[in-house]
Amino acid sequence: MASEKIKAKRAFVKDIFVNREYSWLLFNKRVLDQAADTDVPVLERAKFLGIFASNLDEFFMVRVGSLYNEAVSNPDSKENKTGLTAAKQLDGICQVVSELYEERADCFSALVKDLAASGVKLVRASQLSERQLKECQHYFKINILPQLSLMVLDAKHPLMQFAHKRYYMLYAFSKGDRSMIGVMALNENLNRLYRVGTGDSVRLIALEEVIRACGASAFTGYDVKDSMLVRCTRNADFDTYIDDTDMEVDFSQIMKKKVASRARMNIVRVEVDNENSKLKDFVLKLIKVDPKFCFVDKRFFDYKFMFQLGQYLPEEVAEPLKYYPFRGRVDEEYSSGSMIERVLERDVFLSYPYDAMTPLETLLDECSRDDRVSAISITIYRLAHHSRIADLLCRASENGKMVTVVIELCARFDEENNMYFARKLQEAGCTIIYGMENYKVHSKIISIVLNDGEDVRYITHLGTGNYNESTSKQYTDLNIITADRAIGEDGAAFFRNISICNTEYRYDRLLVAPETLKSGLIAYMDREISKGSEGYILAKMNSLTDKVIIDKLREASCAGVKVELIIRGICCILPGVEGKTENISVISIVGRFLEHSRVYSFGRGKDRVTYISSADLMTRNVDKRVEIAAPVLDKSIEERILKILRLMLSDNVKARKLCPDGKYRRVEGGDRPVDAQDYLIKHKS
Repeated sequence: MASEKIKAKRAFVKDIFVNREYSWLLFNKRVLDQAADTDVPVLERAKFLGIFASNLDEFFMVRVGSLYNEAVSNPDSKENKTGLTAAKQLDGICQVVSELYEERADCFSALVKDLAASGVKLVRASQLSERQLKECQHYFKINILPQLSLMVLDAKHPLMQFAHKRYYMLYAFSKGDRSMIGVMALNENLNRLYRVGTGDSVRLIALEEVIRACGASAFTGYDVKDSMLVRCTRNADFDTYIDDTDMEVDFSQIMKKKVASRARMNIVRVEVDNENSKLKDFVLKLIKVDPKFCFVDKRFFDYKFMFQLGQYLPEEVAEPLKYYPFRGRVDEEYSSGSMIERVLERDVFLSYPYDAMTPLETLLDECSRDDRVSAISITIYRLAHHSRIADLLCRASENGKMVTVVIELCARFDEENNMYFARKLQEAGCTIIYGMENYKVHSKIISIVLNDGEDVRYITHLGTGNYNESTSKQYTDLNIITADRAIGEDGAAFFRNISICNTEYRYDRLLVAPETLKSGLIAYMDREISKGSEGYILAKMNSLTDKVIIDKLREASCAGVKVELIIRGICCILPGVEGKTENISVISIVGRFLEHSRVYSFGRGKDRVTYISSADLMTRNVDKRVEIAAPVLDKSIEERILKILRLMLSDNVKARKLCPDGKYRRVEGGDRPVDAQDYLIKHKS
């Protein structure tokens, strides 16, 4: 088995390329490393374990689901970097993921001990005293049993369906001379944790453990021989392409049907808690799933309950076990006076979460009431569930402003939330545009038009992240609000083109995918290549997968250009390969905040050009989406952005360096520890 895993990993790395799916799994391994890092507060480590598990769920739903579809529809197709077919990628993924399940189990065991030392005891049914077991049995009978769905598989009920990500406890039992299988479907609305006993001691038992201890009692009169907990994950990668849709059909209704179809799509993963149970063979045969897609975790499949642990502790006990409290700053100059006037005077820069979103909200609030403002246009990809941004747009429309909202209904897993806000905004009088035909609109832009007498002026917001108050406190993103006329005219033209589904437009200052973003960035790379060893490229992004851009970076390295990349997640280029990428370095930072900003900078000194962008350098972003890269015109803002990037390059606490063998290792060196995120919390950039 060990040799098979080594072989699978080697297949994922070829020449200067790393397979996309393998690189993502390495990223999630770095998330798991945070859960195991004893320098991280213990309740935060618990959250990282929950994030790791949630990430893995989505990976199977989307990426494995996509590969499954490709393996069926186009089995001979090979990905363009390591030459692996979808089937070969799936084989390798299963090998690597089985190893991650083992590491997750080890991490959880260590975490349970550290949580207990901190005052939170996660107990198993086997660890309960007789009195505590009776308490759990009573809790099961009164609170859980009435909310369970039970079924016995027999001649009248020979088959069953496994709902997406729902827990089921299966029982093999007999009654007389008959052998049958019992099925217990767990209600998704049940509390995942139950506090056992009273007093100062915090003992928590998970729902799964209560079911393991008490569930068989629900099948009165049956002799239980075996049991197994199971959860199935279904493919969620449906096609959002709409071909020749009748203009009278509401696209939101089409999306509703597609979202609902996820519950019926094929199963791409099975999780069980008992590897040796014959029930496992029954399940795999019933749902026709290859055993390689079956994974074992003897404790839990879903670790979301780890986010709740702090709720059971007194605040004074829980606080030291978390990251120290932090709220985004609001500069004194933005806390009073007119935001419109401030932007008209000079560009405004916001770096989330170190800066709060408040100045942008204040600007929109002011624009909703200012008589000079005639129109507001915005792109929306993901919104908070309780969105002040949406409320301000509604208010602006109700106050007579022309408000246009380009809302992307195909934002994966946010489709229903976006459909809700589309209805709400439309009811307030906003003009709603559902993206562009066959292109996701992932851009982050607000265009504000001011009509001041005969003079038309513009205020434009350009950002790297969503207009989401919740994630602005958790994700690092960069924002520029500018009154530059050329950018303003570009912004207004952008929304006109979106409304008529026109992508073939050349903007003055903005680089816009799918037409000019990729070619524009490559042109700047070529400029640096022409300088040879004097050339310099500095970039930060979430993912790098596009082969054309990777080949251009290799060309830059061979020309002597120094290339420094900060890539949080997927990275499909191997740096430091002699004669090919030796002038390229790659680091990844996984820490308290999710690194989400994208920055592309070319050259040094007066020759330097820097863009912030909504786009990663992935083929889907640069070729198949509507994305924007905006130049940083204010040199003082540019210097602040580059200061942040240089700080990240000096990080030797959270940073991990991608090595030529495809492995990520700790960054060594430095006279003192440097944690870039921690520094930015404590110091203004």
